[in-house]
Amino acid sequence: MAPRAVFVGAPGAGKSTIGAAVAALLATEFADADTIIEERAGKPIPEIFIDDGEEAFRALERQVIAETLDSFDGVLALGGGAILHDGTRKLLTEHTVVYLSVELSDAVKRVGLGAGRPLLNLNPRATLKFLLDQRRPLYAEVATHTVTTDGREPHEIAAEVAELLRAPAA
Repeated sequence: MAPRAVFVGAPGAGKSTIGAAVAALLATEFADADTIIEERAGKPIPEIFIDDGEEAFRALERQVIAETLDSFDGVLALGGGAILHDGTRKLLTEHTVVYLSVELSDAVKRVGLGAGRPLLNLNPRATLKFLLDQRRPLYAEVATHTVTTDGREPHEIAAEVAELLRAPAA
């Protein structure tokens, strides 16, 4: 069993919104790794960061992703930093990965001032730019498909991704 598709991308790329829409179009289930992490921890991600620290969050994230990649066959959205771990990137090579690409201006509009996003609490715009610059090559490394989201409506993007996923493998 393996996910039909795994979504990666920066905060504000639309992984959860578009992932859920694609799952609906493909008549399959949707799961968000961050939601699974929160359920497992019994508290929201910002509280995990405050109470336990980022490293504890990342360890739980790696565990949840590895288990879900092995046991879930729908559409899965990963948190923006999930691809930072070499082991997670290695696991993703065995899956169809959709990288939702977003530029800084659109990401800032979508994320706002970072409420509920622990890494964006201090200076959201500067931090988001740093995260985009740092993570873009890693998203591209694991991507089977790259889809640009800037200036587009979620239903347009979802339709494009669903079509990519329905196409026979080359």
